[in-house]
Amino acid sequence: MSKKKKLTGEQALAAAFAEVDHAPLLKALGVEINDELLCLALTHRSFANENGHLPNNERLEFLGDAVLGLSIAAKLYEKYPSRPESDISKMRASIVSRYGLSDVAREIGVGEHVLLGKGEQSTGGRDKDSILADTTEAILGAIYRQHGFEVARGVVLKLFAAKIDNAVVSGRHMDWKTTLQELCAELKAAMPVYSATSTGPEHDQTFNAVATVAGLTVGRGTGHNKKLAEQQAAEEACQALRETPLLVQGTAGKES
Repeated sequence: MSKKKKLTGEQALAAAFAEVDHAPLLKALGVEINDELLCLALTHRSFANENGHLPNNERLEFLGDAVLGLSIAAKLYEKYPSRPESDISKMRASIVSRYGLSDVAREIGVGEHVLLGKGEQSTGGRDKDSILADTTEAILGAIYRQHGFEVARGVVLKLFAAKIDNAVVSGRHMDWKTTLQELCAELKAAMPVYSATSTGPEHDQTFNAVATVAGLTVGRGTGHNKKLAEQQAAEEACQALRETPLLVQGTAGKES
């Protein structure tokens, strides 16, 4: 009896892509994407590297990031004709953040379609914010490549409509320090502690902040004042703890 022939990288890719019905994803996007582009958009580097270093979705992600940023920026510019650049810049940053993208990715079920290597699959890669966000950008890049900017822009505005509306209503960016507190409470973790240092002359100081949970450094930030630096540190901490909650889970009550 002959041994089962091992699939080549291209064959493994085709087989993995064919295992999942992508029609629900395309329906949620509201646009068709040809199989070649969609397969590339869904191919994470972990799968590509495990199968003979196939092309991965990072180049499409680069394109999608640009399409997303311009589409959201233009929409906010139209909705806020009297708001200063600083306001709409913060709104855009919140909407196109890793959290904003991964939220949308979960709403349309991107996770089950991503082609991952065995290592990422075994560590919950299908629900990692970073992978979901990057794949969503790659999908937008694929739509741009096939249909052009106007169609891609339409998909962006449809998928992010609720986030754009919420930004319009609130008029402010996410309070990451509050979000981090809430996340720590959910994880039954110790509350975050911040420390900050400053450098430079008094009239032009740069602040560096560190966020710790149960003595573990989980985020760092830099800003022209202490508040901005701590907000940036809290944002980085939120991203870290959403991906690896076990770092601090169950530490409530422990000394930090």
